[in-house]
Order: sequence, then structure tokens, then C-alpha cells
Amino acid sequence: MTGALHTLDQDVSLWINGLRSPFTDGLWQLFSDKTFWFPMYALVLFFLVRRLGWKKALACTLALILTIVLCDQSANLLKNSVGRLRPCYSLRMLREGLHVLEGRGSFFGFFSAHAANAFGFALCSLQCFRLQPSRTPAQRGYGWFIFAWAFLVSLSRVFAGKHYLGDVLVGTLVGLLWGWLLGLLARRVCAIWGS
Repeated sequence: MTGALHTLDQDVSLWINGLRSPFTDGLWQLFSDKTFWFPMYALVLFFLVRRLGWKKALACTLALILTIVLCDQSANLLKNSVGRLRPCYSLRMLREGLHVLEGRGSFFGFFSAHAANAFGFALCSLQCFRLQPSRTPAQRGYGWFIFAWAFLVSLSRVFAGKHYLGDVLVGTLVGLLWGWLLGLLARRVCAIWGS
């Protein structure tokens, strides 16, 4: 059963990876680059302070940092425990035309820390913005934007040849779990500070 699932994961990942073009390669590399998104993170923090005030924004910022740390460390722990090779180290994947966009990195890739971090950040930050009861068009727009961004960051890892789709899906679930838990914690802390 596990072998059949792995083969299916390889086939689907090869198909997605094969949808590339020279034009989109640059875009996928941009989405994969963690440092490129620092200005967006700073902008999110700026709007949190503006919307919530510094005390609540501080609780949210700490929750966001903790979300990223827990997503990252969960991924590192499982990568080394499970020991599933990245697609860019698989002879079958390379023989069948896997396109690798960047350096191969560490040997193991289950699960994607990029996907976990992106979806964890998205859900935790959205919960923080929803601390204010008024639902504005900007808030709804932010929800659509941040989850589209998380989806593209996650998908970029398959296009980069660094992760299987299964790695990305598990990373997404882990990120959503940590983002929900830490967002909930931030909301509780803000409720205590607000009273």
C-alpha cells in the first residue's frame, strides 16, 4: 500500500513539475525564496499594529513567530525520522525528467517546511486580524490574498523539484494545525489583555 501511494505521489509530482516553462521557472523560484517575502511579513506586522494596537499586535507577532518555529522544527524532526528522499535525489524522478530549479538541499523532504510555514502564517495572521469584530472588505481581501500566497509558495516546491505533492499536502495540514492553535492562543491572550 505504501509503495503504491509513493509511486502515485511520484507520478503526480512529475506531472505537475512537467507543467513548467522558462517564464514560470523564475516565478516559482521567487515564491520559494523565503527572504523575498520579508517585506510582506513586515507589512502584515505594520497593519496588525495599526489595526490592533501595539499590545495585541505584540501577542500576535509572538504567535506568528512561534507558529513558524513550530512548523519548521516539526518538519526537521520528521524529515530526519522518516528519511524520505527528496525528488531531486531520486534516480527514477531524475530519469523521468524531473526539472530541478535550485540547489538540491538536504537529502530528506518529508514534509515541506515551506508549505507548513506559509499556511501556518496565513491562518494565524488571519485569526489575528479577525480580533476586531468588524469585517471589512480589506479583511476579506487579505484572507483571499494570504491563502493564495500560501498555496503558490507550497506549489513552488513541487515545481522546484524539492518536494513531492504529498510532502506539500502534509506540510499544509501541519501548518494549518499550528496556525490555528497559535492563532487561538493569541486571541485568548488578547482577550485577557483587553479586559
